[in-house]
Amino acid sequence: MIARHARSECEDLTAAEKPTLLQALGDKRMSAILFLSFASGLPFNLTGATLQAWLASVNIDIRTIGAFSLVGTPYILKFLWAPFLDRFLPPLLGRRRGWILINQLSLSVALAVMAFSHPEQELYPVIAIALIVAFLSASQDIVIDAYRVDSIPPTERGLAAAAATFGYRSAAMFASVVVVVLAKWIGWRQAYLLVAALMLSTTVATLRAPEPEVPGKPPPTLAVAVIHPFMDLLGRHGAWGFLLLVLLYKVGDAFALSLYSAFMLRGVGFSLDQLGLGKADMTASTMVGVAIGGWLYLRWGMFRSLLIFGIGQAFTNLLYMWLAFAGKHVWLLLLATTVDTGIGGMGQAAFIGFLVSQCSVSFSATQYALLSALAAVPRTIISSVAGYVVASVGWAHFFVITFLAAIPGLALLLGLRRDIQELEARESRA
Repeated sequence: MIARHARSECEDLTAAEKPTLLQALGDKRMSAILFLSFASGLPFNLTGATLQAWLASVNIDIRTIGAFSLVGTPYILKFLWAPFLDRFLPPLLGRRRGWILINQLSLSVALAVMAFSHPEQELYPVIAIALIVAFLSASQDIVIDAYRVDSIPPTERGLAAAAATFGYRSAAMFASVVVVVLAKWIGWRQAYLLVAALMLSTTVATLRAPEPEVPGKPPPTLAVAVIHPFMDLLGRHGAWGFLLLVLLYKVGDAFALSLYSAFMLRGVGFSLDQLGLGKADMTASTMVGVAIGGWLYLRWGMFRSLLIFGIGQAFTNLLYMWLAFAGKHVWLLLLATTVDTGIGGMGQAAFIGFLVSQCSVSFSATQYALLSALAAVPRTIISSVAGYVVASVGWAHFFVITFLAAIPGLALLLGLRRDIQELEARESRA
């Protein structure tokens, strides 16, 4: 009785301290997250899909184009040099904005150099500069993620996730669609130079972004910056359960979407144009879902959001089972994609809020890079085995399995309910 009463008082206090939606949206830190995330997403496809289009347009061998996917390796390994960015303090603009500015200026120069390259004549220099762009881009991601961790209060993390998703995906779409269209009219050199200039303009957002109210102190040595983030994560109450939840929470959702294109084309028989419609719907629904999820996270808090969105993620996988049985109906394609990716976006907002809650401001660059890499492990493994599962049981039963794959994460979440609520209570008092 006493425990319930104390918890109720704590929940009432937390609710009272929550800002309104308009207050949260009017926060200068939120607009900074939006524009910095645009800067984060801008270079991503310039070494991926857009570069592939450039190489294909100058008749580079398809095997060579495929090998270029390895240029994206820095995005996977970025946690290896994140401690360096935690440890060392730039001479200007503070611990986070200083590194962001350095990376933005460096990216502007690297993209301009890339614009003047000639892949049809000198392929190895293009590989080298593409690797440099990917490294700088991954480094920028590390520090912008750390800035979000350091700047945004616990109640607004879901909205910050929505702002980050809007900014990042808008920039990534610009780099993968608009740049390719522009290249047709003005050439690849001018298109990449335009993006280099746009990258340079994002420094304005960095200069105007407010400093975190409580900036973390850099670790005293590089060894501390490498070792202590692990010790800090593992030394907390419920640490192993939280890390396991990072692995399991999005498993069912990732499993269902791992073969989305193959399912729509070969499993159901939709055309490429219809698949493109589904992909566009997926992008829009995810962005809307993250926005709604961020707003609900603001009102509901961490545990309730994770639970409700997690249940929704599991059950919406069964819409694809319905599509597998019903066959080729565009309205059902759009319904399944809209509902599934919309609720998946809500879950993403809550999940990012949970990841941020695990980070200390002293080690936020390293810890967020580690946790996001850990969250990507199941997605990578699942993508490699999903085809074998479909070949064994068929599409309809595959989506039943993706529904079942979500249950362990939900069961673990329920088991960690008290720990998560205590974490929320501690954050509300901080």
